[in-house]
Amino acid sequence: MKIVVNRLWKKEAYTIGRLYVNGEYVCDTLEDTDRGLRKSMLSQDIVRIKVPERTAIPRGIYDVRLDVFSPHFGYQDFYRKTCKGCVPRIEDVPGFEGVLIHTGNTASDTAGCILVGRNTVVGGLTRSREMFEKLYAKIRGQKELTIEII
Repeated sequence: MKIVVNRLWKKEAYTIGRLYVNGEYVCDTLEDTDRGLRKSMLSQDIVRIKVPERTAIPRGIYDVRLDVFSPHFGYQDFYRKTCKGCVPRIEDVPGFEGVLIHTGNTASDTAGCILVGRNTVVGGLTRSREMFEKLYAKIRGQKELTIEII
């Protein structure tokens, strides 16, 4: 199964995109600033360009795991009920650690992660929990899951 995030609106302090699962639109996304990073870049170049907790992950294709308990979100009731605390984790992102797909409303909620919701307000998301539940229902139980950031 494949998730695709198409980054469409790149602003100074945030990036808005659309998320698809197997070609079907699911929701909008909010990320930190797209600084033009690509997975194919050297790690030292990524680290040099990256602004910690204010930079979107490099473009590329990554594996996603659904079996890793999140120490940050996993104890929250919403995530315990929705995904047993195992928030979708994007693996092996050069220059980044602990990149998740989760709920949130503004770029200050991202810290390099991908937020899901509806882009009904400038620079932010609404209906984030509803869209997370919709996304998770589509990907639940998948053993082979990738995400492509374009």
